[in-house]
Amino acid sequence: MNMVLTAVLAVQMLSALGMIGLILVQHGKGADMGAAFGSGGSGSLFGASGSANFLSRTTGILAALFFACTLLLAYFGNAQPRTGTSVLEGAAVSAPAVPASGAAQIPGTAAPASADLATPVPPAVPSSGAAQIPTK
Repeated sequence: MNMVLTAVLAVQMLSALGMIGLILVQHGKGADMGAAFGSGGSGSLFGASGSANFLSRTTGILAALFFACTLLLAYFGNAQPRTGTSVLEGAAVSAPAVPASGAAQIPGTAAPASADLATPVPPAVPSSGAAQIPTK
């Protein structure tokens, strides 16, 4: 299954690059007006109007191939079995541990032995809604 996904993805990328190249090579609608007045553009490799047919047909084929590969990748991406849990449900929210005193954070100092220092409590964060909008 993994080899099939890799092959379909490679075909999709190659068809996308081919479409980009072919679209950039094609002339616009107004480019043929110059050939009518003898600009020399008609003496190309495919003739006066042959390049437009060849390039537009090849672009259409590559676009159909790109679309088919996109549908296959979407189908194979949704065909995998679901575990029933969301990615967000598996994430645990935990607050960082708060040390008992500020002196314990400074290297080379010992924590005071007295227990009269209260443990710092982080400020309460509102869960959602209008309580999160700061007031003046």
